[in-house]
Amino acid sequence: MAGHSQFKNIMHRKGAQDAKRARIFAKLIREITVSARQGLPDPASNPRLRSAVQAARVANMTKDTIDRAIKKATGGAGGEDYVEVRYEGYGPAGVAIIVETLTDNRNRTASDIRSAFSKYGGALGETNSVAFQFERLGAVRFPAAAGSADEVLEAAIEAGAADVESGEEGHEIRTAVEDLFTVRDALEEKFGPAESAKLEWRPGVTVELDEDQARTVLKLVDVLDEHDDVQAVTANFEVPEAVLQKLSA
Repeated sequence: MAGHSQFKNIMHRKGAQDAKRARIFAKLIREITVSARQGLPDPASNPRLRSAVQAARVANMTKDTIDRAIKKATGGAGGEDYVEVRYEGYGPAGVAIIVETLTDNRNRTASDIRSAFSKYGGALGETNSVAFQFERLGAVRFPAAAGSADEVLEAAIEAGAADVESGEEGHEIRTAVEDLFTVRDALEEKFGPAESAKLEWRPGVTVELDEDQARTVLKLVDVLDEHDDVQAVTANFEVPEAVLQKLSA
């Protein structure tokens, strides 16, 4: 898990804040749109939409903006028709990378993703070419103030969770894919709204990078993450703390 957490921390430090906020909002709105179109427009009756709305609230998106996105998505004809497409490939140093997208133009997105991999010394592969190195699971996150580690652990076990990790930054409850929303709903009854609840990829083995490798891999991840169609980027690398400090200097 160290590599995954470190990856998130690196990503959070990067980019101009205003531009990053705009990109985050655009990606959240796209997820709300797809979620609303795939199910009922009521978050209470649509687990995926409920998670998308909660993520938007955590990002400080206004209620009006959220409501407009749902209304636009369910307003009948017109608007973009997004589809979910997953891309997989290898970056520098053999780092396995999964890129999850919502796109209204498969050809454009595939071309852009392939170009990014190629530019930074990687190669886009076929579907499932690297996914076998990751585990697909549900992750529900609550702030540390939601409850003590023992309280969250006990409630998570009762709800049918697979594992729990608690620390200063909060609580992460891991579930089987099919149990994500059931576990989330049970825990929210006890601890209030979750910060997030979504399906994620977790690497089984990580690749430790030196400074040069880390610099190139991070550039590739940045380019992928900043693409309008990309919703999430997951990779199986780990950057030692000493190298991370040099890159952050």
